[in-house]
Amino acid sequence: MAELPDRVLLYGVTGSGKSTAALAVGARSGHPVTLVDELTWLPGWVSVDGDEQRRLIGEVVAGERWVLDSAYGAWLDLVLPRAQLVVGLDYPRWLSLGRLVRRTVSAAITKEPRCNGNVETWRAIVRRDSILVWHFRSFARKRARMRSWAASPDGPAVLLFRRPRDLEAWIATLGPAPAERS
Repeated sequence: MAELPDRVLLYGVTGSGKSTAALAVGARSGHPVTLVDELTWLPGWVSVDGDEQRRLIGEVVAGERWVLDSAYGAWLDLVLPRAQLVVGLDYPRWLSLGRLVRRTVSAAITKEPRCNGNVETWRAIVRRDSILVWHFRSFARKRARMRSWAASPDGPAVLLFRRPRDLEAWIATLGPAPAERS
């Protein structure tokens, strides 16, 4: 069984599966998980004020044990110095974009609530600031950031996963599945 550090950041491009992976890491390890979107989006997809985001994330990362499912550039400086491990989801664009399109279209059809009761709409999908457009705008920057962290001797340890099955195999080493604990 692998020993997991106390403070873990999941990082990857939009649509790579960071939240799902963070929840799986938390379930196997017992670490508390914070889903960043819950702290950064209000109902109606209104963004939480930047200073308030920094305050909220600062409170989370001041704790001794946590798993975060992302770190926005605006407050990455609060997270990275406290993280002991970065788990990078460095998947090919076709994989992360395919996941994102399926998830977004499915959510627009089902109207299943996302963070803070928000729902996807067809109008939001085609806007210039849609999550799909954000994927294209941020992909290269996020990928370069992960790879730079992995190549640097400074900062937290970094595990880069290029395939979901490799991530799943690593998560399986973290401890018994929740159903196996009882």
